[in-house]
Amino acid sequence: MIVRIVKMSFQAEEIENFLSLFYSKKQYIRGFEGCSFLELYQDKSNPSIFFTYSYWESGDDLENYRHSALFKEVWAATKIKFNAKPEAWSLDQLVSLK
Repeated sequence: MIVRIVKMSFQAEEIENFLSLFYSKKQYIRGFEGCSFLELYQDKSNPSIFFTYSYWESGDDLENYRHSALFKEVWAATKIKFNAKPEAWSLDQLVSLK
């Protein structure tokens, strides 16, 4: 399993637009083949900073998503709202306690 974490920082006036976009696309992202989990977080001390956490069955599934029409559409509409360069990490999950 691959855990993908993306940190994004938005222009203050674009936060609501980003949230509207995310809410309209979240089910499609989560429903993409190989995606088993999707969450969105907002920083408590800086409301312009968001993180997405997604779980992917394999690196190939994540790469298929990153090259999909869905990703290209969402990313094109998202990146114009940033106020800083996004950061992303792909991680191997070692332990999970629920």
